[in-house]
Amino acid sequence: MNRRIFLAAMASAAAPVRALPPQSKDPFDLGVASGDPTANGVVLWTRLTPETGAGNLRVTWEAAEDEQFRKIAKKGRTVATPGLGHSVHVEVNGLQPDRWYWYRFRIGPHESPVGRTRTMPSAGSLPEKFRFTFASCQHFEQGYFTAYQHMAEENPDLVVHLGDYIYEGPPRPNLVRRHNSPEIVTLSDYRNRYALYRSDEHLRRMHALAPWIVTWDDHELDNNYAGDIPEDKQTRAEFLERRANAYQAYYEHMPLRRASIPSGSRMRLYRRVSFGGLAEFFVLDSRQYRTDQPCGDGNKEQCPAALDESATILGMDQERWLTGGLADSRARWNVLAQQVMVAKVDRKSGPGEQYSMDQWSGYEAARRRLTGFLGDRKPSNPVVLTGDIHTNWCNDLKAGGFGENDAVVASEFVGTSISSGGDGSDAPGDWESTLAENPHVKFHNRRRGYVRCDVTPGQWRTDYRTVEYVARLGAPVATRASFVLENGRLGVQKA
Repeated sequence: MNRRIFLAAMASAAAPVRALPPQSKDPFDLGVASGDPTANGVVLWTRLTPETGAGNLRVTWEAAEDEQFRKIAKKGRTVATPGLGHSVHVEVNGLQPDRWYWYRFRIGPHESPVGRTRTMPSAGSLPEKFRFTFASCQHFEQGYFTAYQHMAEENPDLVVHLGDYIYEGPPRPNLVRRHNSPEIVTLSDYRNRYALYRSDEHLRRMHALAPWIVTWDDHELDNNYAGDIPEDKQTRAEFLERRANAYQAYYEHMPLRRASIPSGSRMRLYRRVSFGGLAEFFVLDSRQYRTDQPCGDGNKEQCPAALDESATILGMDQERWLTGGLADSRARWNVLAQQVMVAKVDRKSGPGEQYSMDQWSGYEAARRRLTGFLGDRKPSNPVVLTGDIHTNWCNDLKAGGFGENDAVVASEFVGTSISSGGDGSDAPGDWESTLAENPHVKFHNRRRGYVRCDVTPGQWRTDYRTVEYVARLGAPVATRASFVLENGRLGVQKA
């Protein structure tokens, strides 16, 4: 653990545990959440917001088999320390597999909202069905989080968030809502920005209704950063201090296990989460370990450096972990939950080619290693989930080129944003030319929303759910397109 957290922990251990001083403010105003479920447990989260000067605070918690808490399954006490922002991460074990639970926290006279969570099916089982949703990119200033209001009605078993949970920038005029400070740099800045985002009632409610699996992208720290290289003009030491602040605040506000407590400016976020034998999630981190974008940023022709074998988007340790896990997996569906698009998409019409340098196409050697592995080792039904770019895509991934005879090795579903980019548009733009240049791309959408996935042993169905607008409240939701994958058959089919 980093020196700051270590010293805070030592000071907290020596300090007395106190009751919450009387206060009129609700200390649970950031809500509750759960995450990283297993067959016999789950992480329960909250973060207290006591008034100034509070030290160590004792919090009690309960997990019950019923919403009325008549049948308590587990209960206990924990201590919320100022060193970790009075966040609470309870790792509950000893629960029954494949069932729903309800949970709550108490401190003094205050009781948290009731949350609902669930455990995963046992490892040897093959569940008949599994529904999850995934989302990314929720810019507070650029729109309301109405998509979460509709997501709550889907009753998912699990929510996967693929990054850009917050945005780091300063407030800007004439937008829907307003950020609460200049560009965030300090630990206090990041904490306050998460608190602002959690003030959204639809986000809080969705956290309380189902367990989440989370990973970050760039805006939880700094736009398009790569490893220890910032977008802004900062020294490496300054940026690593900022990274330590951002990573600690991320841990404090997410339902993550102790294994993810930051160590200096590093934080282990890649991990596996299983839904019985039906689906295995490989949760990836494509920001912390990547080398600098080899060819710079933006859309451009791949330079020779993109083919450099040492250029990496995952880091070699994580890459070996991923391929080793895929080789060993016995799950029916193997899911890569990650940030930036894997498909190589030519964004230039006509002669010549241009690709995004911040995506896997900017790290071509790494992209070929991944797709080549999928083609050679053939793990069962590989599916890639992607966020980042505020638009929906549906892509077949190929190990070779784009030709009709190049073999499909996996499929990729790209989620649009919750609100980033504003309302979006139905204007065709350059979609027709993009499709003509990239026949492996099957769908594209510029509206906001989320993605719903219904998974059975025999079929995977993806529904792209979109809202008409985010600049005002109350937008209806619709299914823009649907695609299916059949067990043992590579390539998407229009539903």
